Amino acid sequence: MQRRCDRNRKRSKRRAIYCPIHSCYLESVSQKYSLFADKAGQLQQRGMNRRSALMLVNTQTAVPITGEWLEAFWCQECQQTKWYHVCKSQDRTYKISLAPVELWQQVTGVIDPHGNPSIGEFTRKNSRMLTHNSIKYFNCAGQYI
Repeated sequence: MQRRCDRNRKRSKRRAIYCPIHSCYLESVSQKYSLFADKAGQLQQRGMNRRSALMLVNTQTAVPITGEWLEAFWCQECQQTKWYHVCKSQDRTYKISLAPVELWQQVTGVIDPHGNPSIGEFTRKNSRMLTHNSIKYFNCAGQYI
């Protein structure tokens, strides 16, 4: 007779991601933000040879990087949330490090905190106004002579 726990072995296990300072389990508090490469050097850093990296970047605008992402985790000991660069290896182990600022330029699905550079300051300011009175700031006369 087969035991009940043997039948549930295929159920996915909790990701073994631990705090680099306290070695306690980290709770995920965000979605995974996938990384992509838009420069050959970014692919070369991950082990691809120069020629292949140059050809791949020239044929594709952005190359997805598999097994790496940015994610926010909560540490019970630190009592704070931190963003980490997570690298998953073949044997389902994870290597994490604090996410450097440069990696945020390689993430998909994130809004640029500085906004679109082609948008003027007036438009940016008025797009953030949530009141119905924001029309007053356009200062249109609206009178016909």
